[in-house]
Amino acid sequence: MIFDCHGDIWTDVTVQRDNGMKDVIKNRHLNRFNSGNIIGGIFVLWIDPPHDKNPKKRLVEMISATSTEIMGNQDILRIILGKGDFDKALEEEKLAVIIGLEGLSGIGDNIDLLNALYMFGVRHASLTWNEENLLATGVRGNPERGVTALGEKAIHLMEKLGIIIDVSHANDKTFWDVYEKTTKPFIASHSNCRALCNVKRNLSDEQLKAISERGGLVGLNSFNEFVHLDKDKQDLKHLVDHLDHMVNIMGIDHVCFGFDFFDFLENNTTDDFVEGDTIGTKDFENASKTHNLIAEMKKRGYSEEDIEKVSYKNFYRIIEELI
Repeated sequence: MIFDCHGDIWTDVTVQRDNGMKDVIKNRHLNRFNSGNIIGGIFVLWIDPPHDKNPKKRLVEMISATSTEIMGNQDILRIILGKGDFDKALEEEKLAVIIGLEGLSGIGDNIDLLNALYMFGVRHASLTWNEENLLATGVRGNPERGVTALGEKAIHLMEKLGIIIDVSHANDKTFWDVYEKTTKPFIASHSNCRALCNVKRNLSDEQLKAISERGGLVGLNSFNEFVHLDKDKQDLKHLVDHLDHMVNIMGIDHVCFGFDFFDFLENNTTDDFVEGDTIGTKDFENASKTHNLIAEMKKRGYSEEDIEKVSYKNFYRIIEELI
């Protein structure tokens, strides 16, 4: 069983519903989830360009599409709102889903909206995507700017409510501000190792250690440009090298999967990759290919218990501890 700690599913739901499709998860995702034995994940609302120019408007549109999708597909979805919900999802053979926010640009300066989002079902959020916003600074922002005073208030409210804080996409200053201003475990849901692929979106060994010392998790990211700078080495084996490195630095109890598959996002406009390039890691292009990853882990000597921890048990601990 695999829990994927990062997928832009609600963004796809919004885009496809705008185009007139209903039951988007059933029509576009469920078969691949079943083929890959993915039993749930953090499905995020990512405010996709060019809608990031008016993030408040887009956030409302996404909440509308997401809630409509959930209400119409309760036969396959259980939204995780608190302790025990993950177990209920398994018993009911439904997808165990956490509603997440990839960046909080949509709330502007209204921190109280976090209470409304929590009531809507949000149990995970990052302060920023790649941009600078009123709360914090992403990897494309000013490297000297981190979490703002308003962002610090947001962090404290998130910890109080039980919203998992995510530092993937944060710049280094924001990362260390979050580390210093939080008391509970936090995660980097979809980030790899800077020691193996030196890009801003990956984490340094010091950052990996800080997350593990706090009791948090880092999710292995399948996005090819975070695997290796050499395009010929953007493959499954080099991806699993990141997993090995994480385990060596952090320990097996602090690693999970955050695949960040892009295959289903048509006309994707992020600058994380060059237009025209493949966005899939060779032999691991989408959610149906997880058997390849598990086979490579077994080949490298990971035990069944190790694989279960990384696949879902480690994140299960975070759920039971934080929300």
